Amino acid sequence: MKRLVVFGFLGIQLDDAGGPGRWQKWRPTVALGMHEDLAVARIELLADRRKSARLIGTIIDDLRAVSPDTEVRVHDVHLQDPWDFEQVYACLFDFARRYAFDTDEEEYAVHITTGTHVAQICWFLLAEARFLPARLIQTSPPAQQRAGGAGSYSLIDLDLQRYNQIAQRFSNVQHETTQFLKSGIATRSADFNRMIEQIERVAGKSKAPMLLMGPTGAGKSQLARNVFELKKQRQNLRGAFVEVNCATLRGDGAGSALFGHVRGAFTGAQHERAGLLKSADGGLLFLDEIGELGPDEQAMLLRAIEDKRFPPLGGDKEVSSDFQLIAGTNRDLAAAVRNGAFRDDLFARLNLWTFQLPGLKERREDIEPNLDFELSRYERNYGERVRFNREARARFLAFATSSEAIWPGNFRDLGASVTRMATLADAGRITVDVVDQEVDRLRQFWRGEKIESGGALALLSAEALAAIDHFDRPQLAYVIDVCRRSTSLSDAGRYLFQSSRLARSSTNDGDRLRKYLARFGLSFDGLRDDRLGGRPAG
Repeated sequence: MKRLVVFGFLGIQLDDAGGPGRWQKWRPTVALGMHEDLAVARIELLADRRKSARLIGTIIDDLRAVSPDTEVRVHDVHLQDPWDFEQVYACLFDFARRYAFDTDEEEYAVHITTGTHVAQICWFLLAEARFLPARLIQTSPPAQQRAGGAGSYSLIDLDLQRYNQIAQRFSNVQHETTQFLKSGIATRSADFNRMIEQIERVAGKSKAPMLLMGPTGAGKSQLARNVFELKKQRQNLRGAFVEVNCATLRGDGAGSALFGHVRGAFTGAQHERAGLLKSADGGLLFLDEIGELGPDEQAMLLRAIEDKRFPPLGGDKEVSSDFQLIAGTNRDLAAAVRNGAFRDDLFARLNLWTFQLPGLKERREDIEPNLDFELSRYERNYGERVRFNREARARFLAFATSSEAIWPGNFRDLGASVTRMATLADAGRITVDVVDQEVDRLRQFWRGEKIESGGALALLSAEALAAIDHFDRPQLAYVIDVCRRSTSLSDAGRYLFQSSRLARSSTNDGDRLRKYLARFGLSFDGLRDDRLGGRPAG
């Protein structure tokens, strides 16, 4: 059986009864040795020898009288102000760091009855954080304090896993919190649910930036707002939620919108502007599409994150803003760093807590619960309850979860689809006819998207494709297809430029095609597929 060691302060008032009548008064430190069912092997007594030498001696003698087997070790502790939290905590922390714990042979308890309330709080914090591998012991006087005696005691174990009801309550709260982060959607994707659980823990403990990566419509904005609401519920934030899409910021307007400006900072700056970072002081700033920021804004943002201070455009005097940051992007920022399009030091600062939100087609098992969520949202927004009939629901889910459904806009596409069907529903019932019309509409809408996502443009990375205007994508896809079916660069060039080349006296179609492909980081040799060799039809 392990020996019990108790840590505690000398009780300047409670332990000091004075004179021979002291045995008629309950004294908490002496009482530790008077319980028949509590065998204390050693008491580590913290006391100021200069102020309490007489009392220390009396306590040691009296403990020896009631419990001869209990050893008392005195640790000389001088606290200039025992009510100063910083001073008391530092003292006890240093004491715990120096102490040679032997958990194989001894078990430990902290006596929280003596000492100031500040000392009791510090003991608790150190034990709860396991700097002290100890339980708490609380002693209480007998009903008639003047009768002396041992009184009573209780041991408190701070390992919450030992308390089933408390553990269950924590589990329930965590479940409620993760459901809140998921907007109440009973998602079925195990990987997604694990990610949300980790976000819940990070949101509750960390103020560091968070980076949400994922395709457009994957739910980054809603998740950021839910994280803000969670932090505010836990009193981790006092300010507002401020959201901005960085893709909408250009030129002087970008710096002004983010960091504010002073009057006259640039043409048209007739009044001062605080900026979004200042508006987020004490709150949470969500910078969506952060990869679209220019180099100057990236540099200023890095400084604002690290120092919580920054100068407005055109100003010499810095302003402060203690904001927390969540950044969102559909780009591969690591690739952008390699290409020189994004600062490596800013990416390193953002990349502490990075979460990849999957698209809807990677979470097909979550389409059904999200379908119910979108129906409920329609009811809230329009005040009309709409439901599928059984056959219509089965038919829509069969299509929505099939490989044919690519959902390029992810949850935005699903929400729009539900809104259209609900609007066309008669008497609040979505029928098979309404579903068939919607499926045809989606197939037609996605036909062009499939060319890009599953055809020739599948050769490009997600970041490279995102950098190409939708206007240029069909032309590039056609050029790639021609190149892959041509026997040579010149052959492909003659076919592609056969009309315009007739208007010129001399031309180099191959060189012209080579330069066009180079604009997109492509080459003819890299595109050509020998299995599809042969001259293009035309």
